[in-house]
Amino acid sequence: MSVSHRRIALTLTAVAALVGTTAVSSAAVETSQPNNAVQRSLNALVDGPSFPGAIATVRDRRGHVRTYTAGVGDLATKAPVPKASRVRIGSNTKTFTSVVVLQLAGEGKVGLDSPVEKYLPGMVRGDGIDGRKITVRQLLQHTSGIPDYDEMLVDGYPAMQHVYWEPREMVDVALGKKALFPPGKGWEYSNTNYILAGLLIQKVTGRPIAEEITKRVIEPAGLRDTYWPAVGDQRILGPHPQGYFRTTTNPAPINVTEMEPSLGWAAGQMIASPGDLNRFFTAVITGKLLKPAQLQQLLSTVHAPDMDANGDGEYGLGIAKLELSCGGYAWTHGGDIFGFETRNAVTPDGREAALAVTAMPTTMDEAKRVAKSLDTALCS
Repeated sequence: MSVSHRRIALTLTAVAALVGTTAVSSAAVETSQPNNAVQRSLNALVDGPSFPGAIATVRDRRGHVRTYTAGVGDLATKAPVPKASRVRIGSNTKTFTSVVVLQLAGEGKVGLDSPVEKYLPGMVRGDGIDGRKITVRQLLQHTSGIPDYDEMLVDGYPAMQHVYWEPREMVDVALGKKALFPPGKGWEYSNTNYILAGLLIQKVTGRPIAEEITKRVIEPAGLRDTYWPAVGDQRILGPHPQGYFRTTTNPAPINVTEMEPSLGWAAGQMIASPGDLNRFFTAVITGKLLKPAQLQQLLSTVHAPDMDANGDGEYGLGIAKLELSCGGYAWTHGGDIFGFETRNAVTPDGREAALAVTAMPTTMDEAKRVAKSLDTALCS
């Protein structure tokens, strides 16, 4: 899962902005000579103790695709990072969740400006929190004012690495806090918004969210290395690097590759390859998964103060707008979860880049270095 810039110092110290079997595909077909700037950027990321390994899949302006790796995929064996790697994608899960909600809106089953109360009656109540006054759009846009639940993990993640969470448990933690602001009167990234969006999907469809995301998004987009882990499955299926957890106070890396992903659920549970992240985001912005009216809603942004390591930003409905150093913009989200950080973006002219490192940043400087590597991949 990912967090706003104003909370990142706390979150990067110890907690991520959260996060069926499927066939294993080969790495993306490589159709170009390597871009030395991208490789140098990845090499710089793994030079030092911050990130054991890195992987990026990049599509350039000419449509050429190449996967790059750096560092090691396993600190114990020193094995390289597999080019066909899958990783935990954290808060990129939110974009999948939002697409399903918008599909339901296009089918007339959900109203974006209807109150959450209509779909989850009596559930959203707290100090300054009232589901009768919060809309579905405000959940997806992070303008609901509902607090986050993930601060419960700040000091004790290793002890909770294998603890299973029900979605309602996470909602209850958040509802025990005071509202951040009245609905629609501010912007603050909150994973709780997307836990509620996932519960809404299940209530409206009568089916598990994993099933809905699979049949509505993963299969139509042709994503072969993307899946929602089955209940209780703490593994990453298929080729993958090991993921590590460290903090500023305890810098020795702990292997957290096998972990309970339910703490992310509809906000951060999914697993994918960098190449599949590129395919997914391109499918989203080109209208392959949404009707024109719903795509317009998805891409309509509001100002998002201190959104990430780059500072202020623009946030739509589960997607963000990223200004590039070479001019223009890209559509992005990104995600952090224990063991991995992903940063990814696609441009309207067809460039794509998805980058993963095998530990979360523990300082703002580390976070900015990963963000700069993504920019290099899109601009060099």
